[in-house]
Amino acid sequence: MYFPEVKKVTFEGTTTNNSFAFRHYNPDEVILGKSMKEHLRFALAYWHTMTQDGTDPFGDPSHIRTWFGETPMETAKNRVEAFFEILEKLDVDYFCFHDVDIAPQGDSLEEFFNNIDEITDLIKEKMEKTGKKLLWNTANLFSHPRFTNGAASSNNAEVFAIAAAQVKKGLDINKKLNGENYVFWGGREGYETLLNTDMGFEQDNMARLFKMAIQYGQKINHKPQFLIEPKAMEPSKHQYDFDAATTMAFIQKYQLEEDFKLNLEANHATLAGHTFDHELTVARTYHALGSIDANQGDPLLGWDTDEFPTDIYEATFAMYQILENGGIAPGGLNFDAKVRRSSFEMEDLLLSHIAGMDTYARGLKAAAKLMESKFLENIKQERYKSYHEGIGQRILDNKEDLESLTTYALQHDQVKLSSSHIEHVRSLLNDYLV
Repeated sequence: MYFPEVKKVTFEGTTTNNSFAFRHYNPDEVILGKSMKEHLRFALAYWHTMTQDGTDPFGDPSHIRTWFGETPMETAKNRVEAFFEILEKLDVDYFCFHDVDIAPQGDSLEEFFNNIDEITDLIKEKMEKTGKKLLWNTANLFSHPRFTNGAASSNNAEVFAIAAAQVKKGLDINKKLNGENYVFWGGREGYETLLNTDMGFEQDNMARLFKMAIQYGQKINHKPQFLIEPKAMEPSKHQYDFDAATTMAFIQKYQLEEDFKLNLEANHATLAGHTFDHELTVARTYHALGSIDANQGDPLLGWDTDEFPTDIYEATFAMYQILENGGIAPGGLNFDAKVRRSSFEMEDLLLSHIAGMDTYARGLKAAAKLMESKFLENIKQERYKSYHEGIGQRILDNKEDLESLTTYALQHDQVKLSSSHIEHVRSLLNDYLV
């Protein structure tokens, strides 16, 4: 065991002094007809949990980890054991990974694929013993030097071919482990400068790869929910999947709506200059809210800090959108978050996830209160009431045109607006959140 002193984490309420207990997340508590566990569908991110070591551009690794072996494959196998121990102790049902997270790449693509086969055999055994499930997996098409100029958007056709091979392998793994979703995140699908970039050509090639994935899934009789994860920048100067709206324009242009939805990350919303609530609302409006990466960024910093979520306001608005969406399944709430460099002990891996799970549990409870009271719904109904009768209703019923509306406007050009009282609304909102 890698965490021998930590028992299975359970709900103990806000009066507990036990750091390894949930204060708000009670998996069996029923809210709006479903248990918390059903609503939240928590997942752990293999990369941050098992491979992140506290390194930053100014410092060497700081994290204490006890699973390193004498060879990369021994370390990979030890990580599987430790990861499933964490899943069990946190009582989290789902997990996510990139291909390079679980297996060493070796000296060739063939060796990499063989390593993946061996490690996923072990993961499958663990899944069968524990009942844990794969929320999604993806191919890392950004870390290797060959992806310097992108993967599907690369100017080099051989790089495109290798990217396609990794996606094929990823879908084979997804079927092998009965994954529910498959994610594309284009960290280097973008450009450094437009001086040497054919944007249309590169985006056409990205769509080609996505369509190949759909076709291969059909061929092997496996259809996960495909997801694209938007991000504005980093590592590319400008990524083609900048934000939810940009990505939806791409999906619609290439007629991918039947197979693709969005996997949205809170910190990526920050980088795009949006709130997480905004990105979720855009996706829901397009009927494309697929899954979320539950983390938070620091608005004072210009990079992807991937902090564990502790902002109750942001979690509440996120859960409100998920409830409005009718749930998040087959997606989930994946903790794409890493402990801080100064949180270097093994136990911090558990404490950080407990904090994130409690935060989203509080967000769920507050969002449910908002739904039950119809607080926001009533405000919006009042705001748009001019469309519920008279000329507004006729506009919605498509019974007016430019000529008839001009006649109406000439007779009703003295408009009386209503105050939003938004400061008062925000004050009342606080009653639901604290």
